[in-house]
Amino acid sequence: MTLPTTDTIVLYPAGTLVSEAIVLHRQSLTDGRTGLVLDRTAVHPVDAAWPDQPADRASIRLVDAAGGATPIADTVVGATDGSALFVGSEVPVKKGTDGWAFVAVHLVADDTTISEGDAVIVEVDPEYRRALSAGHTACHLASLALNRALADAWRKDVSTDAAGAPNFDALAIETSTIVPDGSVDVYRIGKSLRRKGFDPESLTDLDDLARRVNETVTVWVDSGAPARIDRVGELLTDRREWVCELTDGRIAIPCGGTHIGSLGAFSAIEVRFESSTTDGASVLTMTTTGIPIR
Repeated sequence: MTLPTTDTIVLYPAGTLVSEAIVLHRQSLTDGRTGLVLDRTAVHPVDAAWPDQPADRASIRLVDAAGGATPIADTVVGATDGSALFVGSEVPVKKGTDGWAFVAVHLVADDTTISEGDAVIVEVDPEYRRALSAGHTACHLASLALNRALADAWRKDVSTDAAGAPNFDALAIETSTIVPDGSVDVYRIGKSLRRKGFDPESLTDLDDLARRVNETVTVWVDSGAPARIDRVGELLTDRREWVCELTDGRIAIPCGGTHIGSLGAFSAIEVRFESSTTDGASVLTMTTTGIPIR
């Protein structure tokens, strides 16, 4: 059994949809599927540590095969210390831990004929990639606009976001889920947030909050600002940032997901809010919908 000693080279930050690779490792998994680790991949994997963006939809085939592509059921982040491969939620260490290689594990049916050492081609579904990339970009814009709209709701100094506003999004977020052309972000308004100085009365009028957030996002979308992913290297754990030249300044946010190249790809982005209660704490849900230009 061979296991890689370096991280997977990832090509999706550059927008790559098709890539050729060598199979470094094949392993049968406890769920009856087979995991394939390649030296490089165009497929964006889901990370169990923060599973906001789902994996790309993709297929894999042998380079010398005329057809017969195998669907990739899922692609997840895994890790190995050289003695075993841990997949998804089984990974026992944080990304970047010394002595560990972090890899994209492509999950396929256990009857696959693909073996270690094979040269393969992976192909990503372009429309699903576009939709998730747009959803992730819309999520960032909505979160920045929400932070700005709630800037006066703080009685104490707290950490700020990339635009300099108090970072409600980072301090209150429970879950963030990227969906095609949008996102769903859930925030917990509990005692901890109140102790940090947040005034929950600022969430009394959610229609007005949505209006103010949408006004900000509309200005940004109308600008058609360019956006990109900056990275220091090609490995899975190398630092990457989403960078966007907004009308009121350059924004850079650490991000491992995929994004569209321009806000001009949207005709509009809209948010709406809902409130609820869970375990005695107030919960705010922000649903963001991006409308692409067709």
